[in-house]
Amino acid sequence: MYEERLAEMGITLPDPPAPAGSYVPAARAGGGLVFLSGQIPVRDGKVAFTGKVTDENMGDAMEAARICTVNMLAQLRAELGSLDRVRRIVKVSGFVNSGEGFSRHPAVVNAASDLLVEVFGDVARHARIAVGVAGLPLDSMTEIDAIVEAE
Repeated sequence: MYEERLAEMGITLPDPPAPAGSYVPAARAGGGLVFLSGQIPVRDGKVAFTGKVTDENMGDAMEAARICTVNMLAQLRAELGSLDRVRRIVKVSGFVNSGEGFSRHPAVVNAASDLLVEVFGDVARHARIAVGVAGLPLDSMTEIDAIVEAE
């Protein structure tokens, strides 16, 4: 069902990016919760969008958030075996590499939230935080993580 929806959308999940540090991409906890580590906008082995997000490059930042979400879904599928085991997207955290004066963090992270709802429907309506930070790994524009309930 969800795997088919991705295919209909023309989205092919990449091989999950390897962790860039001393952590695991996903950790399970009681009640079927899966905690996904933050994903940056890596495409074809390199960071696709770097630097500070400004009003002028919002489109790039939103695309970066979508790529983070696709990578996150790849990690989730690797952990679960199939996205069809998802029961609920519980929480999404979005981090935006931005400078003083930028305040459109929620609009950037909407790109991630909207993609999740497009794939999973109402089970993807989630709690969320969208914050600006002084820097992110490899100078990426965005980083997205999530908590998911699964079978």
